[in-house]
Amino acid sequence: MSILVIAEHDNRSLKNSTLNTVSAALACGQDVHVLVAGSQCRPVADVAAGIAGVSKVLMADAAALEHGLPEDVAAQVLAIAAGYSHILAPATSFGKAFMPRVAARLGVEQVSEVIRVISEDTFERPIYAGNAIATVQSEDAVRVLTVRTTAFSPAAKGDSAAPVEAIEAVSGSGKTDYLSSRTDSSSRPELSSAKVVVAGGQGVGSAENFKLIEALADKLGAAIGASRAAVDAGYVSNDLQVGQTGKIVAPDLYIAIGISGAIQHVAGIKDARTIVAINQDPDAPIFLTADYGIVGDLNELVPQLVAALD
Repeated sequence: MSILVIAEHDNRSLKNSTLNTVSAALACGQDVHVLVAGSQCRPVADVAAGIAGVSKVLMADAAALEHGLPEDVAAQVLAIAAGYSHILAPATSFGKAFMPRVAARLGVEQVSEVIRVISEDTFERPIYAGNAIATVQSEDAVRVLTVRTTAFSPAAKGDSAAPVEAIEAVSGSGKTDYLSSRTDSSSRPELSSAKVVVAGGQGVGSAENFKLIEALADKLGAAIGASRAAVDAGYVSNDLQVGQTGKIVAPDLYIAIGISGAIQHVAGIKDARTIVAINQDPDAPIFLTADYGIVGDLNELVPQLVAALD
């Protein structure tokens, strides 16, 4: 049977998380379809059709799907679910919002945060804040999976485009109404997909002192992240939180400044290629994870590092 990937998008562009999810789908089987559910979303469907390994794109285009409300996206997936052995979505806020609904309505168990596909029915996922890896075998007729995107390389662009098939879109559920959304604009890279991330923790000391983190990030063209302790202390907004209860990142370089290294934070950065830690406590747990560690006062070391980059 075929495999279905639910595309994450904003009706104009396809999110990179979809490319990683397609890679996971291809590890489950070879006949991969992509569902693009939205409004005036043909540009997204055309991009999805160009992904290597995708054999068909299904486009459900309706005003009710414009904002991707979980009830409506789940209903659209359920309308075509019968023809698929696997249904996959990225384990982002998008996928987490509607995939449990799909699994519940299908009467199957969802396998969340998949980091490896062993076979078509066996998967690995982290548990205990990433301190252990569970191997899960699903005997369900339909496997409903959310994919930790940092664990899979993005699918490449194909040599030819797959066909795009327009399908009947579901009508709105009428249970929820879209009111508004706000997107913070920034010249910095998006945190989840950035190649370099500079993150600060409670050790930074204050929201004012977080300007040191911003200065270093700007020199490196990096995204800014934070530990939960820094977010809870009010230093930065919670959309910058990295960790088990925040965003999972896998940059080429992750610089942790004033971050102690609690297991919940480490769970969100363990796939980073290189981790550098700056902390004045030589016994901080972050040094057990870091590739390079500097013991010292961040108020002295970060300005020195910025000056050296100048």
